[in-house]
Amino acid sequence: MKIYDELVARGLIAQVTDEDEIKDLINEGKATFYIGFDPTADSLHVGHFMALCLMKRLQMAGNKPVVLLGGGTGYIGDPSGRTDMRSMLSPETIEHNCDCFKKQMERFIDFGEGGAIAVNNADWLLKLNYIDVLREVGPCFSVNNMLRAECYKQRMEKGLSFLEFNYMIMQSYDFYHLFKEYGCNMQFGGDDQWSNMLGGTELIRKKLGKDAYAMTITLLLNSEGKKMGKTANGAVWLDPNKTSPFEFFQYWRNVGDNDVLKCIRMLTFLPLEQIDEMDSWEGAKLNEAKEILAYELTKLVHGEEEAEKAKTASHALFAGGGDDSNMPTTNITEDQLNDGAIGIMDLMVACKLVASKSEARRLVQQGGVFVNDEKIAAIDFAVTKDMLKDGVKIRKGKKTFHKAIME
Repeated sequence: MKIYDELVARGLIAQVTDEDEIKDLINEGKATFYIGFDPTADSLHVGHFMALCLMKRLQMAGNKPVVLLGGGTGYIGDPSGRTDMRSMLSPETIEHNCDCFKKQMERFIDFGEGGAIAVNNADWLLKLNYIDVLREVGPCFSVNNMLRAECYKQRMEKGLSFLEFNYMIMQSYDFYHLFKEYGCNMQFGGDDQWSNMLGGTELIRKKLGKDAYAMTITLLLNSEGKKMGKTANGAVWLDPNKTSPFEFFQYWRNVGDNDVLKCIRMLTFLPLEQIDEMDSWEGAKLNEAKEILAYELTKLVHGEEEAEKAKTASHALFAGGGDDSNMPTTNITEDQLNDGAIGIMDLMVACKLVASKSEARRLVQQGGVFVNDEKIAAIDFAVTKDMLKDGVKIRKGKKTFHKAIME
């Protein structure tokens, strides 16, 4: 099976501009393609995972990836999928975030000699002259067509700033620049980027009289139609300091029964023949599938050693007792104690198991908090210094574990 057919079989392709041309280019390893990553945080997250895996698959098939870091577009902020304007980031923050992204991507993409290249659109966007852009690029865009784009339509009722309105033009200019300077003939991105990507192919056609292509990746949604990669505590990050390998493993271990096989098909590098055999799995076999998913993705992001540790820790916890050395841990200091103890609500906030004491109170009242496997019934329960010296295991609900220990 050739690479394009595999992408289709894995359910990864949403929309394409010219299927026959795209199919031939990537099957023959002749595509120089790019995916853009705006540095909105200091870590990539699960929302970027599909794009990174696609880049890896296509590079393995002989195609050349161009990683575009949005050091320039990050000054504006992509309005796609947003109900409000993104926070403005400082130039220093944007540069730092770009550096973090590049380092994390090296686990997925080969940047060695003859391999992928990473470029930063700050290198050309920040040098543009406003009048020159208006004259060179402005005539190629119809405001009427732009306002029909989904990324803008959903914002029109609440208000769309002129700053964000320019994002499509900047992203299109990126494609135009990369086509001219690097021979980049294809752009991939999330399905919510379709309008921006078409803007780029049209700009290349109008300015250079040549064809370029766009393909969007299926968004990773659960069976309820919600984007995956979020928890009650926020995004699931690829940085182990923001989401530990154990927490990352547990996120995938706890996906819904209706989502696990789709995730295995779309995200792992397991052979399709093996995945096809799993399609008939039911009941307890789905739990086995979830563990396969969690292990494969943790191995991909954090390495085999961390995947093994997370798997061992998960088995130990659900078997009761066992080795908890790989469990996410928070060190409690003396100044956090009051009369030699810390209240359960304060402890849960300190461990970032909840966002507020009121959320902790509600969980305790609902019977969803356990300390060393004992259900906590009182909101004034306190964990003593002596208990913390030995380490206490806190469980929120059925599947979220954390350890607190005295520093």
